Amino acid sequence: MIEIKRTSLTPEHEAIRRPLVELHDALLHLHKVLLDSERAVYDTSVGPIHSPNHFFQLLTGDPWFAWLRPISQLIVAIDESLDEKEPLNHANIDASMSQSVFLLIPAKSEGEFGARYVAAPQRDPRVILAHARVAQRIGSRIAPI
Repeated sequence: MIEIKRTSLTPEHEAIRRPLVELHDALLHLHKVLLDSERAVYDTSVGPIHSPNHFFQLLTGDPWFAWLRPISQLIVAIDESLDEKEPLNHANIDASMSQSVFLLIPAKSEGEFGARYVAAPQRDPRVILAHARVAQRIGSRIAPI
């Protein structure tokens, strides 16, 4: 969990950004669970990963792990939003929440990401729990339809 400290935020701004911080933390957890799950499948299907450096090389360059990059990019985008000098507003947070919904709801995800993301919980129940945590965080800000 990454905690970004700000000294000049008012309690009101802290309350506004809290859902985004919680979503960020939940996405980081989901990302780690997915990485661990994919690593296990890779070890079985392709071969062992010999070191942390080897794993990093696979994450950044091997097509096997490329489908995870949209989650990585979303986490980075949220990091950047949280790091902005200007205080966040509800529109910024709603945009990140909407992007998370678009990415993580299987009916809305297409292509390799959607197919691989749907398969992950079927082989690893930890993914179900991590996804539920993210879904709960997404719902913490999005107004009901």
